[in-house]
Amino acid sequence: MPWSYVGRRFGQLVLILFGVSLLVFLMLRLIPGDPAQLLIGEYASPEELARLRHKLGLDRSVAVQYWLYLKSILQGDLGISARTGTPVLKEILPRLLATAELSLAAMFLATFFGMAAGVVSAVRQYSLWDYAAMFLALVGVSMPIFWLGLMLIYLFSVKYPLFPMMGRLDMGMNAPFLTGFVLVDALLVMRWNVFWNGLHHLILPAFTLATIPMAVVARITRSSMLEVLNKDYIRTARAKGMDETVVILRHALRNAMLPVVTVLGLNLGLLLSGAVLTETIFSWPGLGRYVVDSLMGRDYAAVQSCVLIFAVIMTLINLLVDLVYVVLDPRIRIHE
Repeated sequence: MPWSYVGRRFGQLVLILFGVSLLVFLMLRLIPGDPAQLLIGEYASPEELARLRHKLGLDRSVAVQYWLYLKSILQGDLGISARTGTPVLKEILPRLLATAELSLAAMFLATFFGMAAGVVSAVRQYSLWDYAAMFLALVGVSMPIFWLGLMLIYLFSVKYPLFPMMGRLDMGMNAPFLTGFVLVDALLVMRWNVFWNGLHHLILPAFTLATIPMAVVARITRSSMLEVLNKDYIRTARAKGMDETVVILRHALRNAMLPVVTVLGLNLGLLLSGAVLTETIFSWPGLGRYVVDSLMGRDYAAVQSCVLIFAVIMTLINLLVDLVYVVLDPRIRIHE
């Protein structure tokens, strides 16, 4: 394992997070409107407004505000939510787990069905399967998430009520809290009614979120597989009489995985950003919906913390993708 490379990447991560924190901090200050005025209401006296601005630190210079913000982050304190008065970290953690559950489910759908469609399309090039898969991929990548989500709600929740339209569980149903993932926790304590109910709620938002990444994975897998299938070692494997399934899965698919892995890493970032819309449409109690509510309420501490968390996740995903390259293709070496 190239530990010096990993150490350098972690150093870059710190610099990136510093840049992101500064950028988001300054951009939030450019948004018109006074957060204190928004919180206290328009009928508050000037004295009450001044007290609240002092309490939130808004009466200090921007440089001092940023320094205090940076110092509190280094101490593991993400600040207090101006809307609710509770620590931001305490509010973010359960929502982060809800977003992670939705994003992982969408990632599973995008990877499994996208790669399957891409492989079939490449192996059956110019067949009906190929045309159908690429047509669906084109439709999927062209469809806006918010429109698709609303159409799915209308079709499968209103016109044909097969799936619930909002939330992680039915009203009144509680899930045990062990890991924060409803499905995993329900399985661990074998509460099957909670598991099926959670799965029922997850299907529509996960499918909505997975549509664009699924289409992208299908197209990239197809083009990468077509390139590999024309290589000499594939012809040699077939000439030796090797089973076609082994040729496709062991020799062709593995060597076609490098661009697919890159796309999968980028897709996870797409899922996180797409979760903002999906969670809002399906009232999913995740981080994306929390960001929207915080932005509407000018909750600086909450928005800054969420963006920082997104930046950390994206940087770690990119590092993981780089390390997976080495595992998939030993010819790739990371310079110490």
